[in-house]
Amino acid sequence: MELRNKGALLVGTRRVGERVALRLAEEGVNLAIVYRRSRDEAEKLQRAVSPSVDKTALMQADLSVENDVERIVKDSAEQLGGLHFVINLASDYPRAPFESLDSVAWDRAMGTAKSSYLLAVHAGRHLSRNPGRSRGHIVMFSDWAAGETPYVDYLPYLTAKAAVDFMTRGFAAELASKGIQVNSIAPGPTMRPPEISEQSWQDDVLAKAPLNRESSPDDIAEIIVALLKSETITGETIRVDSGRHLAGPGVERN
Repeated sequence: MELRNKGALLVGTRRVGERVALRLAEEGVNLAIVYRRSRDEAEKLQRAVSPSVDKTALMQADLSVENDVERIVKDSAEQLGGLHFVINLASDYPRAPFESLDSVAWDRAMGTAKSSYLLAVHAGRHLSRNPGRSRGHIVMFSDWAAGETPYVDYLPYLTAKAAVDFMTRGFAAELASKGIQVNSIAPGPTMRPPEISEQSWQDDVLAKAPLNRESSPDDIAEIIVALLKSETITGETIRVDSGRHLAGPGVERN
């Protein structure tokens, strides 16, 4: 599929999402950048991609609010002159040790699953109206440990990501007859969070990955481009985790 001048709705454009946006811009993809709170960063990214594309748009939304989701799908199609791709990287990473688990921790984490669900529903309905045999592509984000290898202190978060992993296949089945592909990326540790020291990042996190390095945001961006160009890949969750899933959950004994 030719990507140039097709429209993409991109949610979650900080850190890895920024790399994805810049890579899509290299392909000439018109971008609608959605932010929740970080307007200044979103505006900076919009300025960065604008020289490479014909059209950009900037939108604020809370993906847990259905009216917001409907609005950004509709507005992105109008402002970009069409919508073919929807990429959702947005996610919190709430730590929740067992002793702290309650309904609040559950509801907070499951917002990720709800947001992915709402965006896929409303994007799928819109993309299905595109002409041609291949009408669009939805890309979600799961987690390397959301399958058979959970780690501790993040049970609600990983449950939500497991739901995203299942929804990838579920929506792929629901939307295949409409000419829409649905896939997801499952990263490992990517781009050290500022609250984790470099030493701890290396010793406690990256050392557990067989390749002894973090997941590459550039690899993630390249795989997304490859998926969007494809016309027969659907229902896949692709791990980009430096082999982290091969090492298992790494449960620590007290």
